[in-house]
Amino acid sequence: MDDPNHAIETLDRLHALGIRLSVDDFGTGYSSLSYLKRMPGNEIKIDRSFVMGMTDHKDDETIVRSTIDLGHNMGLKVVAEDVESEQMMTRPRELQCDLAQGFHLSRPLPPAKLELWLAGWVEENNLRFA
Repeated sequence: MDDPNHAIETLDRLHALGIRLSVDDFGTGYSSLSYLKRMPGNEIKIDRSFVMGMTDHKDDETIVRSTIDLGHNMGLKVVAEDVESEQMMTRPRELQCDLAQGFHLSRPLPPAKLELWLAGWVEENNLRFA
């Protein structure tokens, strides 16, 4: 991000190729609103510090709720990062967060084990795909 204009141009080219882009750790570091406005993207990932803190701190929950609303209003999917328990997954779901990632769902897997894990998860959750 030393050259934001060049970075945005590169992201625009990647997005034009059909590559899905995600703004990671949203709410910290380089993920300011001015970058979000200019960057092509498909989703934002709410930084783990807010997701982890929201069960104990109302300010963190306010940030998570506001980020979900902002993302949806900009036509983006929203991901809760580092969901490590059912409790940490429940509240973002209630706030209409689209996706979750974290150890509560699965530890990192090698590609060869992903298909087996997914089949078990679909069965466990009684899901059907058309």
